Amino acid sequence: MTEEAIVREYQERGFVQIPEFYSADQLAQIRAAVERYNREVVPGVPENDVVFEADGQAIRNCWRMQTHDPFFTELPNEERLQTLIAALVNGTPDCMGVETFNKPAKVGSGVPPHQDNAYFCQEPPDVLTVWVALDEVTPENGAVQYVAGSHLEGLQVHTPSGVKGNSFGLAEEVDEATATPALLKAGDVLIHHCQTIHFSAPNVSDQPRLGLLMVFRGTHTQDSPAMKAAYQKARALLESQAS
Repeated sequence: MTEEAIVREYQERGFVQIPEFYSADQLAQIRAAVERYNREVVPGVPENDVVFEADGQAIRNCWRMQTHDPFFTELPNEERLQTLIAALVNGTPDCMGVETFNKPAKVGSGVPPHQDNAYFCQEPPDVLTVWVALDEVTPENGAVQYVAGSHLEGLQVHTPSGVKGNSFGLAEEVDEATATPALLKAGDVLIHHCQTIHFSAPNVSDQPRLGLLMVFRGTHTQDSPAMKAAYQKARALLESQAS
């Protein structure tokens, strides 16, 4: 897939899948680094930088991995990746975060429909997520589903979702039948715009669905005071509901 085709599909649909972006050797290195991180680094990270599933044992999310481990500080700086992302964010890429969505077998929880920029609050919305499949992604183990073209309709209203690790969701219901599931092979990447509506179901299978995410913005983006105010209002409501 040429860079021109990737940019065109991303701009039109709000997401684009790139098969075999990482080789088997690169994939093995990333997987080993994630496993080491979970084993050696997670016990010492701040409470807000890891989320567990309902069983209290399985890891749901790791946040801000680039601040805790040099491997994940360097991974987003790969020249090939930087060149591609620059074309998609319309400027110089800046990595905002490296994260995992682990979706463990049987206990991996779902993600409500949302737009990432409800959290990021960036203007212009030249922000994206590179979703690296470390496992095969199937309908049964919780594929991410995307509403094509929704990034062109602006940021929608979000409210507290009650889902730990994904605390905000769209206030209005989404017709999930209109969404496209991203079925991936290990080593594929899926890049989505920060205002593309997406969601995923729980993992009901015996197979894990580990994804590593790298979030990039163009260095020209800025915090939006209006978006930040809406975000803070929603957070206050969430905290009041929890107390």
